[in-house]
Amino acid sequence: MAAFHKAFHNKMELRFLAKSENEAFARVAVASFVSQLDPDLEQLTDIKTVVSEAVTNAIIHGYEGNEEGWITLSTEINGDEVTIIIRDEGKGIKDIHQARQPLFTTKPELERSGMGFTIMENFMDRLDVTSKEGEGTTVMMVKKLTTNSNQALCN
Repeated sequence: MAAFHKAFHNKMELRFLAKSENEAFARVAVASFVSQLDPDLEQLTDIKTVVSEAVTNAIIHGYEGNEEGWITLSTEINGDEVTIIIRDEGKGIKDIHQARQPLFTTKPELERSGMGFTIMENFMDRLDVTSKEGEGTTVMMVKKLTTNSNQALCN
């Protein structure tokens, strides 16, 4: 695969219903899109994991099982940096600071671990969460990749 220079730019956007079976679709779609940068397996796994966490949060917490809600997923590549944005139009988050605390969950009865935002924060270089009650939540994650093509060029 050819190395991408800093000016490389590409985008994609998907919109799908808040059904649990669409979580895997979202994860694979982003992984396929990001693969054009030739990331290593660890980076690709991190990206798939954070997409899974964010989409699952939208389904479980944003829409509380209402499968008629829409989730919008957009991914943008700028050079070697990937930005992933996942938006829902669900109930929103009352207290983002509290929601981002490790082990905090609003759904203990579903045996939720409360680690979704912590995982996103640890696997990505940047995590921004914005939310408004009754209007939904947007999760933006950014990761700078060290691609296999770039590694080969450095050796």
